[in-house]
Amino acid sequence: MRIVALLAAFFLWLDLCPATAQDLPEGPLRIIAPSPPGSPRDIRARWVADRLGASLKRPIIVENKPGAGGNIGMEAAAKSRPDGLTLVIVDVGTLAQNPHLYQRTGYDPLTDFVPVTRLVDSALMLAVHPDVPAGSLPELVELARSQPGKLFYGSSGIGTPPHLAGELFKREAGIDVVHVPYKGAAPALADLLAGRIAYTVDSPSVQLQPVTTGKLRALAVTGKRRLDAAPDVPTFAESGLAGYEYNSWMGIAVPAGTPRAIVMRLNQELVRILRQPEAKVWFAAQGGDVIGDDPDEFAAIVRADYARWSRIIREASISAE
Repeated sequence: MRIVALLAAFFLWLDLCPATAQDLPEGPLRIIAPSPPGSPRDIRARWVADRLGASLKRPIIVENKPGAGGNIGMEAAAKSRPDGLTLVIVDVGTLAQNPHLYQRTGYDPLTDFVPVTRLVDSALMLAVHPDVPAGSLPELVELARSQPGKLFYGSSGIGTPPHLAGELFKREAGIDVVHVPYKGAAPALADLLAGRIAYTVDSPSVQLQPVTTGKLRALAVTGKRRLDAAPDVPTFAESGLAGYEYNSWMGIAVPAGTPRAIVMRLNQELVRILRQPEAKVWFAAQGGDVIGDDPDEFAAIVRADYARWSRIIREASISAE
């Protein structure tokens, strides 16, 4: 009886223990970043690739597949072999917003992917060119109201989180400004630095460095609280727009059909990496909070935000086409 009990305990341990590295097939991994080089998705994909590759002792390649607000890269990921060798950077834009903005995305966010873990949750930052005569968000609103249709703001593309954040700002503030879409965050930032547009509402990972050096002026952040990396920059709510809040998470997913053991192995490694002090410091410097949740928790977030943004986009009559 004792031997039977020991065998039962052993097999129970096998069921509960984490998947091993051998659950991943041989060969290099790739992370699809559905955006151009230099974008927040790309920057975070490369950070993950460096650390996860070292942890798994194998190379990880970052493939940039920009276009259509991330839809092109997401469709490519959805059609990839579900063997654990293809990962994709996902965010609130590609999994919760795009399906309600585009008539065709080429993928179903709720059935074509298995969430692995959220990497980070972060607010966006509104930054203006120094020549814009507005030292605060209320002053920018007043300037826009005095010149309807004359101010331009940029985003990393139609239907991207910066575009949605900018349109919600227009709606809440009751202002008429012109949206200029770019093919990624880098060209939008270049035109902002050159003074060809007045402002952007984009990731602090893009804006903080030029703000710190005085090339841009930050007016507000979109989250519930101020950023640790920019404690002097007020929130939109503190600046008079009490109804405005926008947070953007980013994470890792794999194609649907990827074996559960592989999903859990990747989750285990990524969560371990995200719990290192270096991760907290790196993401905080970009204005984000490290998450590192489990696949089921992440999936619940995706479903909830999918329903929430369906309502917001419908009520605001926002379309990417």
